[in-house]
Amino acid sequence: MGEFQEFTEALFGQLSVEIDEEKEIIKLASRAKEDLKEKVKFNSLENIATDIFSTYKNKVEEFLGLEIPKNIQLKFLELTDLKKLKGEKVFADKESKEFVTQLFNAVAKEDKTKIAELMQEDTAKYLVYSTYAIQYISKITTTYGDYLDSIIYLNKFILSRYPEIILHKQAEPYDVKFDNVNSGYIGAVKMTVIEELIHATQENLQQINKNAAIQVNKINEELASIILKLDAEIINKLSEYCQLQAVPDDFPFAKKANLFFFLNPDHFLIEQIGPDVMTFTHVEIDPKIGEFIPQLLEIYKKWLVPIQHHHAAFTTMEGMAAFAIENILKDDKDFQNYLTTFMGTDFSAYQIRKNIGKDFTK
Repeated sequence: MGEFQEFTEALFGQLSVEIDEEKEIIKLASRAKEDLKEKVKFNSLENIATDIFSTYKNKVEEFLGLEIPKNIQLKFLELTDLKKLKGEKVFADKESKEFVTQLFNAVAKEDKTKIAELMQEDTAKYLVYSTYAIQYISKITTTYGDYLDSIIYLNKFILSRYPEIILHKQAEPYDVKFDNVNSGYIGAVKMTVIEELIHATQENLQQINKNAAIQVNKINEELASIILKLDAEIINKLSEYCQLQAVPDDFPFAKKANLFFFLNPDHFLIEQIGPDVMTFTHVEIDPKIGEFIPQLLEIYKKWLVPIQHHHAAFTTMEGMAAFAIENILKDDKDFQNYLTTFMGTDFSAYQIRKNIGKDFTK
């Protein structure tokens, strides 16, 4: 299982910046808490979020003209549970869902042995779903909330630590600077709760997005299985033709993995098509690549419709949220303080797509 273990190390290598950041946040928060003790005290995330939930539920319904389901709950997650939740946000069919759950649980626990076992157990699934582990978990420190199945999840790991870290970085006198940072903290929670309340009104769009993502992932699994069955000669010739980085012959899995990541439609086609993917009605590929993998063009054609459904639903959901937040909180002092005190922590890479959706919603 040597090569699989090497690949596991590579996975954590790609997550190393995020993992180091998580450790740094824990260290900074501990230092801040100790220094701020008996000087100033922030209210608990649970208390603030519960009050905001009660206050803004009706405001969201009034603005959107849509009803929020009655059974919505709030939950507050620390780091390990947040990472496990991200696995639930990866939409896969029944045959793959258990694999995804086990993979994200192993990543959350940094269980490298289990990850290598999963890779050996179903290599095609690993190639498809390990990319989600990298994408989703690398955004945990910039994602304040999530919505899934009538539950609003708040990122307690970040939201309960950032206020103390920010105030501590501003240095003494803490009591003079407390009100401004505390207001920004409340603004961050307002923004997050409102965004997830909006997502709670979007069950039909959520379902369209989920169904499309399941189809996309199934197509990617199909491509991974085809590439894994190619013989070494074809892999070498195709890798050379695509100008992929050379990999020694004693790492056959790495060669196939490199080829999959390159030809994966999410990479190969979107790199060529870009944002215009929504307007495309057909795809073409280099005939030479098609000679090596005759099934490839058909796979890309199958992928086009569900990826458009996914982009349309996701962009609309995010755009609605961004548009509503902008209008509901445009004159809110706490939200303005959030923008000045918290924005230095950066937003998710999805912000670009949120802006596209916001213009559409407007």
